[in-house]
Amino acid sequence: MKKILLSSLAVFALASASLASELKLYTDEKGQVFTKPAKGRVELKTATPWYSHADKLKFSVQTFLGYKYNDYKDGLTSDGTTPYKTDTSAFEIRRAYFQVKAYMMEDPKSYYRVTFDVHQDTKKDGSGTDGDMVLRAKYAYVYFNDVLPATGVEIGLAHRPWHDYEEHNAWYFRNISKVLVEQGNGANLSNSADFGFMFKTKTKYFDADYGLYNGEGYHSTQVQKGMSFEWRMTGHLLGVNGKDKEKEVRYWDVSFFGQYNKDHKEIIDPTTNTVVTTDDLVFGGLHTVYNQPDFLVAAQYVYSLDTRDKTILGSKISAQAGRGYSVNAEYRMGNKENYRLLARYDSWTPKVEEKEQRTYIAGFAWDQNRNVEWVVNVDVTDNEKGSSRENYNGIAYMLTAEVKF
Repeated sequence: MKKILLSSLAVFALASASLASELKLYTDEKGQVFTKPAKGRVELKTATPWYSHADKLKFSVQTFLGYKYNDYKDGLTSDGTTPYKTDTSAFEIRRAYFQVKAYMMEDPKSYYRVTFDVHQDTKKDGSGTDGDMVLRAKYAYVYFNDVLPATGVEIGLAHRPWHDYEEHNAWYFRNISKVLVEQGNGANLSNSADFGFMFKTKTKYFDADYGLYNGEGYHSTQVQKGMSFEWRMTGHLLGVNGKDKEKEVRYWDVSFFGQYNKDHKEIIDPTTNTVVTTDDLVFGGLHTVYNQPDFLVAAQYVYSLDTRDKTILGSKISAQAGRGYSVNAEYRMGNKENYRLLARYDSWTPKVEEKEQRTYIAGFAWDQNRNVEWVVNVDVTDNEKGSSRENYNGIAYMLTAEVKF
């Protein structure tokens, strides 16, 4: 672990060689690197050039490596003319995060964070990089702790209120599927980061995230002056916040979340190629999760409104209007609960066509150690006949390794 951390530090030092100076570095039992001595820290014997105004730097890496075979249905869809997709087989890097937190304020819980992620640009029309892996910023924000009683704030390219909560409290397998509101065959309403600010209130029996954002997400530009107000309010019925402790504690949460996104998309008149109006995105959801060391169960319902201006657009319906639900569960086995059976079912019905989109997930996970998790699963797409996504029907066979340190 020390060699890995020192290698990372050396890379950054080379990038700022003109500023670098010789410093003594210290590490604690968790492997974190510090620039100042303190109780519980030991000096790293290898000297590394480094320059930083922060008292503490924390590095972390998370990567999802995988293989997927998509076995689509044969023949034609129910319209009699559209074929199902061609089968595919590919190794994947689904996520590769490199993250740095710099603790540079008197409050030890305040920090600056930047997270870089790799993304494969698959555009084939000449406007992209034709499959190259490109680096992009996922998060870049400063967090101030306790700006109000029991409340901190993120400012910058920040978290959105819902996704991070569900992925750390109810659905622990982001390495194989996104959550319902982001999943492509599900609601596909919102992604996990955006430009803006978010307040974070935490107490024993209640916590909430709420903020104001551009609304288009971290990999899209803002198209209108309208902002997006987004929220999550969670009651901890047993007085326990279960984040990142799924195997150790018993908790029961109930949440209300949603988004009011003014001027989410421009509506273009194709005859004049001008903007005639804008489309809002307004949705809300209810979610509950119960967890104890042996198992977890969770369920949610999401409703997205039709916000099109009928005086301008007649009977046309918002593309993202719809309703749906998701349920998931996992059962844990082994001396350290390091073997897990998992299952999930998503249902989403777009209002524009009233055809249900269904996804079934079942699999097995093994925590090899605290740094490596293996998952083998099937992902079944079974969309209703006549759905615009009917040609996606089939089975995906997946093998995944999640590596983090």
